[in-house]
Amino acid sequence: MNVSADRYKWIALSNATLAVLLATLDGSITIIAMPDIFRGIHLDPLVPANSFYLLWMILGYLVVCSVLIVSLGRLGDMVGRVKIFRLGFVIYTAASLVLAIDWMQGRNGAIFLIFFRLVQGLGGACLLANASAIIADAFPANQRGMALGINNIVGVSGVFIGLVLGGVLAPVDWRLVFLISVPVGLFGTVWAYTGLRELSTPRRAPIDWAGNLFFALGLVLIMVAVTYGIRPAGGHATGWASPRVLGLVGAGLVSLVAFVIVERRTPDPMFRLPLFHIRAFTFGTLSTFLSAIARGGLMFMLIIWLQGIWLPQHGYDFTETPLWAGIYMLPLTVGMLLVGPASGFLSDRFGARGFATSGMLLTALGFGLLILLPTNFSYPLFGAILFLIGASMGMFASPNRAAVMNSLPPADRGAGGAMNQTFQNSAQVLSIGIFFTLIIIGLSATLPETMSTGLQAHGVSPATAQSASTLPPVSILFAAFLGYNPIQHILGPHVLAGLSAHNQAVLTGNTFFPNLISAPFRSGLHIAFAFAIVACLIAAAASLMRGRRTVEVDDAKTAPSPHSSRAPLPISGKF
Repeated sequence: MNVSADRYKWIALSNATLAVLLATLDGSITIIAMPDIFRGIHLDPLVPANSFYLLWMILGYLVVCSVLIVSLGRLGDMVGRVKIFRLGFVIYTAASLVLAIDWMQGRNGAIFLIFFRLVQGLGGACLLANASAIIADAFPANQRGMALGINNIVGVSGVFIGLVLGGVLAPVDWRLVFLISVPVGLFGTVWAYTGLRELSTPRRAPIDWAGNLFFALGLVLIMVAVTYGIRPAGGHATGWASPRVLGLVGAGLVSLVAFVIVERRTPDPMFRLPLFHIRAFTFGTLSTFLSAIARGGLMFMLIIWLQGIWLPQHGYDFTETPLWAGIYMLPLTVGMLLVGPASGFLSDRFGARGFATSGMLLTALGFGLLILLPTNFSYPLFGAILFLIGASMGMFASPNRAAVMNSLPPADRGAGGAMNQTFQNSAQVLSIGIFFTLIIIGLSATLPETMSTGLQAHGVSPATAQSASTLPPVSILFAAFLGYNPIQHILGPHVLAGLSAHNQAVLTGNTFFPNLISAPFRSGLHIAFAFAIVACLIAAAASLMRGRRTVEVDDAKTAPSPHSSRAPLPISGKF
């Protein structure tokens, strides 16, 4: 490898890693900032009807990324990966700037933010769809594990880094959570246009309009169903049995079935189904999906646990809990950053199967240890478990991503890498819906009686306490998630004025609400973590079944024809 090529691979890695960091960080930075955003646009997040805006501010970005990544990865294969990647920086940066200048209030302000979060998601999808392929093109096969490990772990860590940044910036001004991306995005844009070059050979082909339409429609319908499924409907704590949700899920599944039929008959499909003939790609992607199912909702559960319960119980004011929740979750990020690149480097030498499988088994162990913790835990033990989970996820993610990319023919890295990323992003959205649903079910079983009894014990009349206890569990969950103390909002000033000064102080203090929801939350949390353990164990089994080490070489003699739609057989080496 000549000096120029050796230098270029580090330029490609650093630029792609900056892009992935930005794209993943922005998926979480608004989560911690949400209380300040709602206050800034004067919208009450505890009003049940406003839960729609809350959910789409959080999930809209992920939904757009999930829907468009495969199409944009395939487009990168057709017109040039670097070209689509550069465009992603431009769109992402422009949307971030517009988000920071929202001048509207109330629901109009929320709709403005949601719309441009969707635009920002388009830019993020352009970046995520092509980053791994650009790195794989620049690095030889025996170094891809290390390079993709760094890129992947920085990306995953960006989710948790965003929590801390959101907690630091939002109290100063909520617009800063969007504005901070602008100078970094401008730098990345200039660097991408001046530093990157196209190493792939674009394959001109017709755009698969029908496949794109059915795929996008199917994913959007199912993900919209998730947002409605975790909201109350028809007198039930969740809406999964409602006609609206059942209709959305049914229509989404029909669209995805139609998508598969179209893809099997289209000469140039967006979704390269023949790639699933490659065993390492199939089981690596399945492992990616299952690990994201287990991991996607974890962040939300930890935020609720810390912001809504543990931090107030330990003397932190509700206005301070978003920042400290992000800080107390840092062991998770540290574990990923320390172990991820190292495991990726070692997988270049020893193969991915052992590292990825062990990572999923240890992650399942970490979830089991979280179940054993009391709700009011000792932080050193909690931090150690978070470090174990982060390190275990890093042990899985880097080798698994490298193995998936190494198994792909060079001409299909954009589409194949984007397919893998789509499964990961879609699983994160589904995971959030599953975790929230399980927690809501746990809360609805015992929370109404617990709340009624607790309020009456502090002077609230039985009728008022009973009325307050009928508040949908999802509203209580969002209050804990946002770091709000909703008791004053639930009871209202007239009820509080009729209580003694002592009871007023207790009910509106830092500990009554956390203590009230602690036991109901714990029961729901155990169900959610048990589900995560099962997902991790199945992911470990899938990882074990990936077969022997698979590396698709770049040599022109063995690479597929640029115009061939048939997936080549993988070249297997000793594992």
